[in-house]
Amino acid sequence: MKLKISLFLTLCISWHVQVFSQNVEIINITDLTKIVSTGNHTLTNNGDEVLYLKKYITSESENQYNYKSQIWISDLKGEGEGRPLSSSEYNISSFELSPDGENIAFVRSKDGQSQIWILPLKGGESQVVTSEKYNVSNPVWSPDGNKILFSITFPIWAIEGIPDWDMQRPGREYGDEPNYKAIDKGLAKEEIKPNPDGSLEELRAFLAKNASKNDPKVIDRLNFLGETDLSPDLYFSHLHILDIKSKKTEQVTDGFQSYFGASWSPDGKYILASSLKNTEHPDLTNHTEIWKINLEDKKSDVFFSLENHRVGNPVFSPDGKWIAFGGQNMTEPSYNMSMIGIIRPDASGFQWITKELDRSVSGLKWVDDSIHLLFTGANQGGFSLWKANINKSKIEPVISGPVGVTGFDTKGQKLVYALTKVENPSEIYSADLSNSNPKQITKFNESWLAGKKISKPVAHQMITEDGYSIDYWVMAPVDIKPGEKYPTILNMHGGPSAMWGPGEFSMWYEFQVMAAKGYGLVYANPRGSGGYGKAFQKGNFQNWGDGPGSDVLGALDQAGENYDWIDKDQLFLTGGSYAGYLTAWIVGHDHRFKAAFAQRGVYELTFFMGEGNAWRLVPNHFGYPWEDGIKEVLDYNSPQTYVQNIQTPLLIKHGDLDLRTGVRQSELLYKSLKILGKPVEYVRYPGEGHELSRSGAVHRRLDRMGRIIEFFERYTNHAN
Repeated sequence: MKLKISLFLTLCISWHVQVFSQNVEIINITDLTKIVSTGNHTLTNNGDEVLYLKKYITSESENQYNYKSQIWISDLKGEGEGRPLSSSEYNISSFELSPDGENIAFVRSKDGQSQIWILPLKGGESQVVTSEKYNVSNPVWSPDGNKILFSITFPIWAIEGIPDWDMQRPGREYGDEPNYKAIDKGLAKEEIKPNPDGSLEELRAFLAKNASKNDPKVIDRLNFLGETDLSPDLYFSHLHILDIKSKKTEQVTDGFQSYFGASWSPDGKYILASSLKNTEHPDLTNHTEIWKINLEDKKSDVFFSLENHRVGNPVFSPDGKWIAFGGQNMTEPSYNMSMIGIIRPDASGFQWITKELDRSVSGLKWVDDSIHLLFTGANQGGFSLWKANINKSKIEPVISGPVGVTGFDTKGQKLVYALTKVENPSEIYSADLSNSNPKQITKFNESWLAGKKISKPVAHQMITEDGYSIDYWVMAPVDIKPGEKYPTILNMHGGPSAMWGPGEFSMWYEFQVMAAKGYGLVYANPRGSGGYGKAFQKGNFQNWGDGPGSDVLGALDQAGENYDWIDKDQLFLTGGSYAGYLTAWIVGHDHRFKAAFAQRGVYELTFFMGEGNAWRLVPNHFGYPWEDGIKEVLDYNSPQTYVQNIQTPLLIKHGDLDLRTGVRQSELLYKSLKILGKPVEYVRYPGEGHELSRSGAVHRRLDRMGRIIEFFERYTNHAN
């Protein structure tokens, strides 16, 4: 008996070494640390070079990694890798090139606060030019290059005056007690001594002083959940202007409203900016407007608003005759597409440019001719780049298909863009405005990808019984051998209005690791996905489980019929966020999977409305639970309702600080399954929020990827 056990262990160890050794020809789990991406792409004035943020990971020691973000410059001739302009010792969050092309204004930390620095493009040391008490962001040069517009975010208690909206604490009025947060920061004078045994005013002062230390946290706002912590205070972003010569800073907006997405007028006399409708509490409205700030007298007023819409992020055309902006109809915010509109500086001539495109678009930039606009958006498995003619309302694709444009810039007839392809997660390319003869500029990922085996997805389409056309992709294991069958993972996207495809950057690594470890993959865009228009996106209204679940399972079924290598007896399931929900929903209704991994999901929808900061998904997709019949719909669509039916071994994952979906959701599912005696394991990551898989601590991202593989390996045939 001992001999048999020893032989079994030897065979297992031998197989483990063959599959999990650091084979240079496959994508390994630790290759996450080699992936380079870029952002903030900016062509220099002569159009011969491109500035950008290079984003990468460094390894200090075992299990110690750092994210890095540097300003780099590359020649459009594509000769060499380019060169850094900023030190790797600190990270840059954003930058902007001056109008004359001589200087770069960028944001980085100094003494614990983000400040603006200026770096001469032709060489020299960068100099800090602000010394603000609060963090600054978003530097924007004035047209003459003599000033920089930027933002500072203030807590509500640092702003003078009283808001126009009603006090949110029932039975209380503004000014009932001293603002001790302001007092502690030296921004106000203490008037009443705190005393728990004194008068009502002194008692209130005592309670206010405790609350000022967040002990306890007193909450009176609707959106009190941040991403990883409670957010009981309101914050407001205000615009400031730095005069380069005098080094003096002037605040140009104030009050209890935020200004963001700001642009200078061509003559530098006023600023246009986005702002929430200021007649309501910020938590109670998503109605943004475009405001005009006159710099001579600092008066601000609404420049453009549209009933039932949010509009903002105005951008002047190069000739100053038009303003382009983003917007969305808010009557159905989860389903109406984000659009681009134009309007004249005198507020005439308003029209939507992209309404007929039926895609959510963003990232608009004017072409130098002031006639064309470029913008991007999710589109049938890729992230396309379009060009619109504002005179003819004509839209044509510049880059489309199974690729993803993640950033771009234009100058004259030149175009630069960052592109995700199956063969390479991110590189920069240059071309003309029609993208003819594109040329690769960077090779950051090519070097480590050299010799690696890449699994390429094959596109398919399925028509459902109720008429939806579902795109899905199949990826084979990288070392597939004819006649053999392989375990296959059905991997699902979240959102629920996200979209996957060969042009999706964030999943490139995960898909390739799974294929490298001997798994096939199937992934689909079920009804409710973005990138297919409003009608398709609204296909999941009051239907998060049955419809989308049948779509992804139908794609898996069809793939199983089309590919002999898919082992129908070794199927696995995973997904995160909404797809964590869908994972739990499916295993509560379907028992074909050998194992499943539900990540950072929601499992009880009424409870989700009270716990997650993404709570508006509930009323937007279903309605409020106190409305007629809605509680029954929520219960029917909640995976927790079917927990007793789950038979599939389930691994559940959540971050300790995840307040987007709420960590109690996973505790409820895990505890229920444990009580029922079901095969379940629970993983909690300390210090992590909802974005662990995309931007969490690198060693935890590696751990997460490893746990997916290890858990599924427990239930594959070769592991038994």
